[in-house]
Amino acid sequence: MKKKELIEGIVKRVDFPNKGIVETAEGKVVVKGVLPDQKVLVRIQKVRKDRAEGALVEVLEDSTDAIESPCIHFGKCGGCSYLTMPYVKELGLKEQQVRSLLKSAFERQTQRCSWEGIKTSPIKFAYRNKMEFTFGDEVMGGPLCLGMHKKGSFYDIVTVSGCRIVDDDYKAILSATLDYFSPMYERKEISFYHRMRQVGYLRHLLVRKAVKTGDILVDLVTTTQEEHDLTGFKDALLALQLDGRIAGILHTRNDALADAVIDEGTEILYGQDFFYEHLLGLKFRITPFSFFQTNSLSAEVLYQTVRDYIRSLYDQKKISEDGVIYDLYSGTGTISQLLAPVADKVIGVEIVEEAVEAAKENARINHLDNCEFIAGDVLKVLDEIEDKPDLIILDPPRDGINPKALQKIISYDVPYMIYVSCKPTSLARDLEVLQGSGYNMTRAVAIDQFPWTNHVETVVLLTKQGT
Repeated sequence: MKKKELIEGIVKRVDFPNKGIVETAEGKVVVKGVLPDQKVLVRIQKVRKDRAEGALVEVLEDSTDAIESPCIHFGKCGGCSYLTMPYVKELGLKEQQVRSLLKSAFERQTQRCSWEGIKTSPIKFAYRNKMEFTFGDEVMGGPLCLGMHKKGSFYDIVTVSGCRIVDDDYKAILSATLDYFSPMYERKEISFYHRMRQVGYLRHLLVRKAVKTGDILVDLVTTTQEEHDLTGFKDALLALQLDGRIAGILHTRNDALADAVIDEGTEILYGQDFFYEHLLGLKFRITPFSFFQTNSLSAEVLYQTVRDYIRSLYDQKKISEDGVIYDLYSGTGTISQLLAPVADKVIGVEIVEEAVEAAKENARINHLDNCEFIAGDVLKVLDEIEDKPDLIILDPPRDGINPKALQKIISYDVPYMIYVSCKPTSLARDLEVLQGSGYNMTRAVAIDQFPWTNHVETVVLLTKQGT
């Protein structure tokens, strides 16, 4: 193979996260953005000793069981990966990806692990409760767009008014926002933020909606480089006929260079800056910037799985209900509060101070007085906690657990841990350390939190040898 050469091949498998292995007459090529069994044309980009890397040029033949995409933006938008796969095949692919990554962990076991397959999301479309849309243009100098980044591009934006992973209220709010600002943009009265030149006004539109109550928060995120009266924008949104109810319309200022929604000051244009969401019988206060699982119904599946794993330990009298549980990387304390009824005390540790304050407020709302939340890095905070744990829950960010923090966690020598992972590659790495320290996987399951995307969650119950 040579760089820039065009080669045809068949996608034999897709490894996490969305890395296709294409078999060609000249050898194997790693290609992103392809699906199993497709015949593809690939342009070689890199040639290494053991493999080559390429970019997809064209899908020559689809797989025999391919379906028509239900979304008109598929292929342009960089959000979803598997919309032309039957859902059952997508579930099989994700389960296979997790099992493949955990293959070495299964082989290291000194006892059998019960693999429980993959749990499906209760809904497959319109499941997201939060979207961050970006202002921009699809081509340089083109009309104003509002939506998602174009596939493979950092700068170009695709207006996703037909997106299928959100409900019709999101689409109506997106379209109304674009309709309001587009004439101003055409008259050069308003601009969008150019990430390369770092100039412009309109940055993002953040929309959140509570699944259980239907309450909606809309937050327009701009720079301070221009000043505009947003009364007309507010009135345009309030005039919409929606299934849900707008609880608040906000304006957030953000002059940070990062391409992310960062709160540098928020004013309320209408209503309030929060709503309540319900999860497994508990109530949670949600603001535009709260960390909360973006698929509420599938989050209930995830958290119920954690509760079931713990309940089985109680039922078998392997742990006592008057023990102390550590919930490390606790976010806004969702897991902590769900476990509070089955523990004497739950201690949550989270580095994001805003999330800790939200956790404390939510515990107060739910009348839970046995939850303690501490703001700080797990690596440092563990040295300061006097109560020793009987059970540890781990729900780290995508990069997994800091190696030094993991050694401290292991040193507690608790009989059981539950690891909740949003990135199986990080889980596989951390499991090697945990198994090397005497822990075995006894139960494990994958959970599809985000249908049609390449993301997958995993829950693992770990048992100390000799327990």
